Amino acid sequence: MGGNGRPGWRWLDLRALATSIVAARPEWRDSHVARVVYCTTPIDGASNPSGAADQEIYLRALRAAKAVDEITKGRYITKIVKAPLAVRGPKGQAILAAPTWPVMVQDPAGQPVPDARFLVSVAQREEKGSDVNVASHLLLDLLHQRITAAVVISNDSDLAFPVAQARELIPVGMVNPSKNYTAGALRGSPHAGVGRHWWRSLRDTDLTAAQLPVQIGAITRPPGW
Repeated sequence: MGGNGRPGWRWLDLRALATSIVAARPEWRDSHVARVVYCTTPIDGASNPSGAADQEIYLRALRAAKAVDEITKGRYITKIVKAPLAVRGPKGQAILAAPTWPVMVQDPAGQPVPDARFLVSVAQREEKGSDVNVASHLLLDLLHQRITAAVVISNDSDLAFPVAQARELIPVGMVNPSKNYTAGALRGSPHAGVGRHWWRSLRDTDLTAAQLPVQIGAITRPPGW
């Protein structure tokens, strides 16, 4: 959500965002934000030099403004994958592409094969490590008793197990930053474990209201941010 193509969203003050979200929760009255951890992945400077430079400026700004306590970086890997050709259905589901004019498939006897499938090979960039880093920080902060509640801003279903374990010990707020529905694996009962858990989605106004100053020391917000 936010970011690409939307000036006024990307220069985000993560501590201010977390503080405003927590302050609005009646279940967590008198709470305060003690620690902000940002897990991200560096943009590839070879394929996107301007994006990588802008991202580095942003990370420097977060540190300079004390908008985070820690930044942990994952990585991208590029690989070639093969998969059946598909199109997006009306509900976002994958629908396998079938032969149709002008691309038809015939068997050795020259007869149409209406249920044939097309196998394609594509280059895929995959983010690695961010979900593991989020889970690790959540559980380490619990282990070292640095927090008494946690807000997790993610809709990654891979976090289901660590989040469920955390709910047994502390209240957990889940914030969905995407336009999709909250992942089913991340849902649950407000009363599970120690209780006082909650769920919400990130709104446009949350982002526009929590922006860093344009100038932070010698650091200036990149154009278009």
